[in-house]
Amino acid sequence: MQFGIQFFPDVGPEHKSAAAYWNECLDLCAIADAIGYTHVRTVEHYFHYYGGYSTNPLTFLAAAAQRTKTARLVTGAILPIFNHPFKIAGEIGMVDAMSNGRLECGFARAFLPHEFKTFGRSLDESRVRFNEGLEQVRLLLEETNVSSNGTFLSFENVTSLPRPTQNPRPPFWIATSSSTESFVYAAENGYGVMTIPRPPDQVKAWIDIYRETWAKAGHPGRGRVMFATHMYCAPSREQAIEEARPHLEGYFHCLHEASSDWLKVTSKDYPNHPAMIATDRRDIASMLKGDALWIGTPDDIVEKIVRYQQAVGGIEAASLQVNFHTLPFAQAEASVRLFAEKVIPRLRD
Repeated sequence: MQFGIQFFPDVGPEHKSAAAYWNECLDLCAIADAIGYTHVRTVEHYFHYYGGYSTNPLTFLAAAAQRTKTARLVTGAILPIFNHPFKIAGEIGMVDAMSNGRLECGFARAFLPHEFKTFGRSLDESRVRFNEGLEQVRLLLEETNVSSNGTFLSFENVTSLPRPTQNPRPPFWIATSSSTESFVYAAENGYGVMTIPRPPDQVKAWIDIYRETWAKAGHPGRGRVMFATHMYCAPSREQAIEEARPHLEGYFHCLHEASSDWLKVTSKDYPNHPAMIATDRRDIASMLKGDALWIGTPDDIVEKIVRYQQAVGGIEAASLQVNFHTLPFAQAEASVRLFAEKVIPRLRD
């Protein structure tokens, strides 16, 4: 198993300035790269302190490329519905070049109603816009003189520059949290899949479908699954829980607030989200006792990872959220270093 770090800002100006937040993230990138983490990753969101500091993951990864030497740089994830395919393809080409071919591109449909409303997009067009936009980005990266006759965008004889450094393009990932269809889509197209904590039996069912579809599609290997979760590692269990808990509570409060519009809207493209959000009052105490959040001593976390891996059927990579909410930088750094020293060597591929 490989381990990387991810940055999901859940702060606004009243908590921490964007300059302070991103400079801390870049410092953590340099530290993580030097001590054995294999990727750095960030998201794309808008307008709300749930993710809103990260409006362009490729901008951050371009900076992270200059602070790291070996870590892969992962978008987690780009939202085609809010971006023009020409812009996405061109920026991917730039960052792939600036990192000497270390970029990996995750894509997602987006899921926050307030973002769709502000951008003037329909929730009910989420999947068709995603499929069309991603396919056009793929064509622009893999080929020259590209033509596409789409529902939302058509063009003829376009060559995107700069061309990707990796051949034929950076690896693609599909981010999904509740859609079986997205797991199938990723597998059919030979893409990795990114997911988040859910009940292990549900995650296992999705991963099984992904692996089976991957094999039926004739792709080599069994695909790649990346699991994203919060991580906080400390010398004692009591210290880990005491120091992480208020910041976990802040993160999940922020998520619930940003998602609350699902209590007022529905969409055919998101059949599961209204029920999920309406009941998403997180019991932090129960979550800390479970295996999906990796909070505790090194031994605790190793046991959690092994149990979760066994329960869901195997994960290739974990993307660790290490500086959630207003967790002080010194504590995040200590946690990242302890995890690298005491956990990664026991679980590394």
